[in-house]
Amino acid sequence: MHIKSANFIISNTDVAKCPNEVLPEYAFIGRSNVGKSSLINMLTERKSLAKTSGRPGKTQLINHFKINENWFLVDLPGYGYARVSKKSKKTFQKYITDYFAKREQLVCAFVLVDIRHEPQKIDMEFMEWLGENSVPFCIIFTKADKLKPQAIERNVTTYLKELEKGVWEEAPAYFITSSSKNLGRDELLAYIEGINIEFFKALQN
Repeated sequence: MHIKSANFIISNTDVAKCPNEVLPEYAFIGRSNVGKSSLINMLTERKSLAKTSGRPGKTQLINHFKINENWFLVDLPGYGYARVSKKSKKTFQKYITDYFAKREQLVCAFVLVDIRHEPQKIDMEFMEWLGENSVPFCIIFTKADKLKPQAIERNVTTYLKELEKGVWEEAPAYFITSSSKNLGRDELLAYIEGINIEFFKALQN
């Protein structure tokens, strides 16, 4: 897939105010400081489409970007280490939950995981919640440039084994990425393109 256009559309905290166009939507979410903004910028080949920050928890809104005029990329607030009050954290966790529960255009969530770390409880619990609520999702392992190939393979295997202990009949699809090396970009965009083709075919029937 060639990214011809990538435009910011709207930021909000109310799912009812999200774009009402019938276009496939892909949500990106993960723990704070997992490299989400860098990944979005790498995928779209735009240096500052998503705002990067050294301060975890920068994204605190539902951000919609229209890609190629025929699908939406959604940047959701990170979970975990956002430096906000407990009251604020509860507020945006509520609209994240509302988004996944009510957003009919959502076709896939991408859960970002830092490949350097062992499976984290907060990630596993979130993915289990997605599964229990029938939200389709894939895993994106980030920061693969920080590890050697053997360590990448070992850590991915560990993660998949941990997932097998849960509610899954089979592990979700996953992608290994590095924003600084453009690793995984083509595979991820090809996956999205494949879903888009099926989405628009279904609309025509």
